[in-house]
Amino acid sequence: MEPIQYLKYIVGLLIVLGLIALIALLARRFGMVPKVDRKPGNPRRLSITDVIAIDAKRRLVLVKRDDQEHLLLLGPERDLIVEQNISFNPAADPGDVNRA
Repeated sequence: MEPIQYLKYIVGLLIVLGLIALIALLARRFGMVPKVDRKPGNPRRLSITDVIAIDAKRRLVLVKRDDQEHLLLLGPERDLIVEQNISFNPAADPGDVNRA
């Protein structure tokens, strides 16, 4: 291959990457991407506490919301709430399974 062909491929790649960036910028500008306005001083209300893989397709996820925890079973076909409204007690021992 001649060097001019390499240059053509590089210029074509740069044009495609530029178009992708332009589309992403326009999508953000016109509100096609959801945006969360959170003040810097406010604490996060939602977090994932723990994730355990049951098998190759299913996972148990412990989600914390405010002062409650929810245990979810996530899989490819459907998602299932195993237990909800688990009281969150930060003073409890993390190894203690019998939390109140």
